[in-house]
Amino acid sequence: MKRFAVALMALVWFALPVQAAVEIQDITTPGGIKAWLVEEHSIPFTALEISFRGGTVLDRPGKRGEVNLMMATLEEGAGEMDAQGFAKARDALAASFDFGAYSDSVTISARFLTENRDDAMQLLRQVVMEPRFDQDAVDRVRGQVMSILRNAETDPGDIASKAFNAMGFGAHPYGSDDNGTFDSVAGLTRDDMFAAKSRVMTRDRIYVGAVGDISAQELSTLLDGLLGDLPATGPELPKHIDPALTGGVTVVPFETPQSVVIFGQKGLSRDDPDFIPAYIANEILGGGADSRLMREVREKRGLTYGIGAYLVAFDHSELIMGQFSSGNGSVSEAVDVVKQEWAKIAADGITEDELDIAKTYLTGAYALRFDGNGPIARILVGMQMDGLSKDYIATRNDMVNAVTLAEINRVIKRIYNPETLTFVVVGQPEGLQTN
Repeated sequence: MKRFAVALMALVWFALPVQAAVEIQDITTPGGIKAWLVEEHSIPFTALEISFRGGTVLDRPGKRGEVNLMMATLEEGAGEMDAQGFAKARDALAASFDFGAYSDSVTISARFLTENRDDAMQLLRQVVMEPRFDQDAVDRVRGQVMSILRNAETDPGDIASKAFNAMGFGAHPYGSDDNGTFDSVAGLTRDDMFAAKSRVMTRDRIYVGAVGDISAQELSTLLDGLLGDLPATGPELPKHIDPALTGGVTVVPFETPQSVVIFGQKGLSRDDPDFIPAYIANEILGGGADSRLMREVREKRGLTYGIGAYLVAFDHSELIMGQFSSGNGSVSEAVDVVKQEWAKIAADGITEDELDIAKTYLTGAYALRFDGNGPIARILVGMQMDGLSKDYIATRNDMVNAVTLAEINRVIKRIYNPETLTFVVVGQPEGLQTN
């Protein structure tokens, strides 16, 4: 029976004929916690997604990596249960809990059957309110983080990311690894875990999405019981920072047959009125298999197996970024082609045909995101954190279709700047000019 329940949780989903079918209830609990809910009672299962704004940017000076280590150690025992006892209790309920640490948020994802809802939430409450952070658990997870850091030292992609972030953001938290450094992680204590939890899990920064077999009243009671006793407020968040990217190519020597390239420039925030046109423009330039960069760098010249570009809207900064790998003998040409395409779109914009194709793809693909309770719960939280309205799901495709060629070309001229496009190349590139 338990095996069947776990399988049910892994497979459960409900069909949505169109995005507009997602009916979102906006609730506020008696304790003041706000949440978005999509009720779906056809299957006795609920997905609950909780995010706290802040994340690893709230690491204290000299304590880089404390939030990441804390979140990774959360379920290693709670209340009277050690790590093994907690795991057994969770599995007996066929519940699933996942904990994540990111630059701008920490997350709790819970999946549970209706019949076990109360017990599952009581178990999760012990994690949230009574984590043990036993020394042996902290040391064990610390070892896992150290292994990740060691592997990153020999991974060209990680090396490139580290160099690019340091170049763009310096001493700001965005400029260093969320995992921390060898020295900072080695120095973290059990007391630091409790301190980190109290900094990032506060009621003023909670965002909740719930989808499944639960009513508004039931969710309200659940949330106050689960989160109502957390600290009221958290520490001040970092200030906004513009990425210090001024253009040029930096090479980080590393012995490998293929060079890894990360490139980028300043972008725009998610609440910028030009974000939707910028999103479409990025799709055309580097967002998918039919993008200009894929066509010019891969299909026409065979310089890479894949290349992509994407908008990065941090809470406190913005980027347009891209990445690819290429042989050491061909990476110089590939970098030149990217520069040319960046300059070309900035100068000439796009065509009506490109805009129509991108609109068709983006509007058609949007509904595919809503393929299960869990993904929808995450989307609900993301919408709240981005400051979007409840009707965004129903109106998003209309906004994409409303973008005109004149509008998108105006936005392209505004945001794409070939002069500040910055490249970090990790490898042994041949004939690549740096500056």
